[in-house]
Amino acid sequence: MDQFPASKWKIPDQRHKVLVKICGLTLVDNALDCVSAGADIIGLVFFEKSPRHVSNAQAREIARALPKEVPACGVFVNETFDTIMQTVSDCGLEIVQLHGAETPELAKRLSAQNLVVTKAFFAARPPGLCDTEKYGSADFCLAEYGKGILPGGNAEAWDYGQALEMAQKVRLMLAGGLDPENVADAVARIRPHAVDVSSGVEEAKGIKDIAKVKDFIRAAKSIHLQP
Repeated sequence: MDQFPASKWKIPDQRHKVLVKICGLTLVDNALDCVSAGADIIGLVFFEKSPRHVSNAQAREIARALPKEVPACGVFVNETFDTIMQTVSDCGLEIVQLHGAETPELAKRLSAQNLVVTKAFFAARPPGLCDTEKYGSADFCLAEYGKGILPGGNAEAWDYGQALEMAQKVRLMLAGGLDPENVADAVARIRPHAVDVSSGVEEAKGIKDIAKVKDFIRAAKSIHLQP
């Protein structure tokens, strides 16, 4: 179980442009179209209550189809180490996103398995945006609103300025209510390392509107980030 992946995905050092994660993919062709549009990371949701939930078989098919430079990120909510690692092994994931109330110990244990670890922090519930210091092993700290029915993907915009201090301390991934119309302003204001979008570029839950994806990526990457 602890043999995959053999080497850790190297986070691109491209601070002049924000990285873009398109999350909640359910179809191979749709995921590949997102990659062609410029997506840097593809997100796959393993939270069963999500309308974007994928089975291991679906996720494996998508992950195997991705080009080598574009990693698959598995999104988990309060799962155990063994469950996460089994899914990583089954599906070929290189990034794990912890989007619940997971402990710093779990994040550290997963990081030790050569995985890139993203931990979510919330403006409206714990763990809060000020709790990042407890998760020193996390490669990305994701800032999310956290007020909707689901842990993520609620299309709830929020005051992204609350994440400004996080952006100055950690490798920030900004999420929550982003869309093609507001992402450029959010990137310019907060200057995150990455942005994460799901519902903001959808034509239906789990199906991305590629025109919106292209507009989102174009807008996000139009902002030049100083080193």
